Amino acid sequence: MSAVLTTRLKRIERADELLSSLALVLMALIPALEILLRPLMGRGIENAPVLVQHLGLVLAMFGALAAERHGHLTTLAGGARVDGARPNAVLHAFANGVAALVCGMLAMASWRLVASEMEVSHVLAYGLPLWWVQASMPLGFALLGAKLGARCLPMPWGQLAAGLLCPLAGLLLAWQFDGSALTIWPGLLLLLAALLAGAPIFSALGGLALLLFWQDGMPLASVALSHYQITVNPSLPALPLFTLAGLVFARTGAAKRLGDLFVALFGQGVTGTVLAAAVLCSCFTAFTGGSGVTILALGGLLLPLLKQAGYPERRGIGLVTSASALGVLLAPSVPLIMYAIIARVPINTMFLAGLLPAAVMVGFLLIFGGYLKRGQAAEPRQQPSPAAARDRHQILAAAWNAKWEILAPFVAIGSLVSGLATPTESAALTALYAVLTQALAHRELSWRLLGQALSESAQIIGGVLLILGMALGLTNYLIDAGIPDAAIEAVQALIPNKFVFLLALTLFLLLAGALMEIFAAIVVLVPLLLPVALSYGIDAVHFGIIFLAAMEMGFLCPPAGMNIYFSSAMFGKPVRFVALAVLPALLAIFLGTLAIAWLPLLATGLPGLLLP
Repeated sequence: MSAVLTTRLKRIERADELLSSLALVLMALIPALEILLRPLMGRGIENAPVLVQHLGLVLAMFGALAAERHGHLTTLAGGARVDGARPNAVLHAFANGVAALVCGMLAMASWRLVASEMEVSHVLAYGLPLWWVQASMPLGFALLGAKLGARCLPMPWGQLAAGLLCPLAGLLLAWQFDGSALTIWPGLLLLLAALLAGAPIFSALGGLALLLFWQDGMPLASVALSHYQITVNPSLPALPLFTLAGLVFARTGAAKRLGDLFVALFGQGVTGTVLAAAVLCSCFTAFTGGSGVTILALGGLLLPLLKQAGYPERRGIGLVTSASALGVLLAPSVPLIMYAIIARVPINTMFLAGLLPAAVMVGFLLIFGGYLKRGQAAEPRQQPSPAAARDRHQILAAAWNAKWEILAPFVAIGSLVSGLATPTESAALTALYAVLTQALAHRELSWRLLGQALSESAQIIGGVLLILGMALGLTNYLIDAGIPDAAIEAVQALIPNKFVFLLALTLFLLLAGALMEIFAAIVVLVPLLLPVALSYGIDAVHFGIIFLAAMEMGFLCPPAGMNIYFSSAMFGKPVRFVALAVLPALLAIFLGTLAIAWLPLLATGLPGLLLP
């Protein structure tokens, strides 16, 4: 009887994964059906774009619940526990308790937003009231608060009590004092202490946004409204769909096939293998949406190849770790799409703008990072002849094996840049293309692997959108308070020269990337820094490429440098070992970012040439 009850409880607990995965499946199918139905029947699915956008809200909330259950909510330390160390029990309880309190406040703020929609009662599609979907926000935040609160204590009765009382305290606090002007300093100190103790980043950002609105006596529903706005943004469904496509490729043999092709193209000696590793990692990161996934997918393949070619292990780890950060500038990178959404720049423009700078960054990494040096290389165990390495038949055979993976970028980028599909439709086509080719052509994608890819995509995007929603609430307050205008005046008075400003900007973004998760940095910093950059005559597209190139350094800097933690776990090396291995790459990426900053044509040339 007890075993049956436990099984049923586990199934109920996994409902968040099932709901978020179902939302993601529908987000892929509805745009594809739209493309088919419009020419055949003259009309498609009722209100399809808005329906897909609101499925993004369901995905965000229930994906975040799944992310919490699997320990994937990002903290200041990057959210990765790779050393097996157990957190201090008191600090752990304090951090989760404060996060649960904030979730309770967000649940009340979200309910106020839903209640206002109930009075208007808009219809989403096919008679479905809009507030039914919006209700996933207060429900999601309440459940998230309960789960975080339950982590405060180890005993079952303590978990139940803390899971109820912590979010309930936040809910009552928001209900009682919403609209009241209160001092925020005690709350600021509490949030800072909780963040340092290990609370999820979204709770600190959300708590800060709530406090700032509270200080001015403004309704707390403004924070919930910001979260709602970002999750139903028309371009946002592209993020989980491109992420799903990348994870499908990562979970099948696509990485091996692409690796064979790149090694065949560049040769199997030291130089050729290094070039193949750098280019392959960069391209793969553009699809996986997170460079940590690239390390997990390609690390076990590339490091043995590098060592077999006679490359030192330490430099090989440094190369794979740092090259996996460079795909941020390549389409269809999730941060590239996110910047386009926040800066209100066409996504196809950003896709083209990132091509040349991405190549420049790879070149700087290999040359100035010292990865092409051969002096320290050990004697290879098996050195193939140059003729065999570049054998035409070998290249053609590898290209034929990887033909479906080679066509994927053309499906993703070609359909969008050509104007044949919207960003959401392009992403849906790419996700379906990845699933069908890996399941039918290669027969490597089972139902179990597809379910894992759907669940992991939902968790990644759910955790990211929590951060984005809270960060947007904070940003909206800062914009309303006139902070960007004040920043323009202060910076121009301090730094009159454009090139000195670009140097200072690059250094600042290096620090920001080391301390902030990249998506939070995009949402918080872009609205503040973009007006300053525009005041110096810097194009918005050029600024975006500079911003993302500098953020690539953040992947390699503790405490938020996720690549270091993923690489440490993947290769079984201490974090300090990996951090020292990527130091040359940091300098190279910094110099590459400066080159892109001081040569704007690298970013604006292709869009200006190919787009009207």
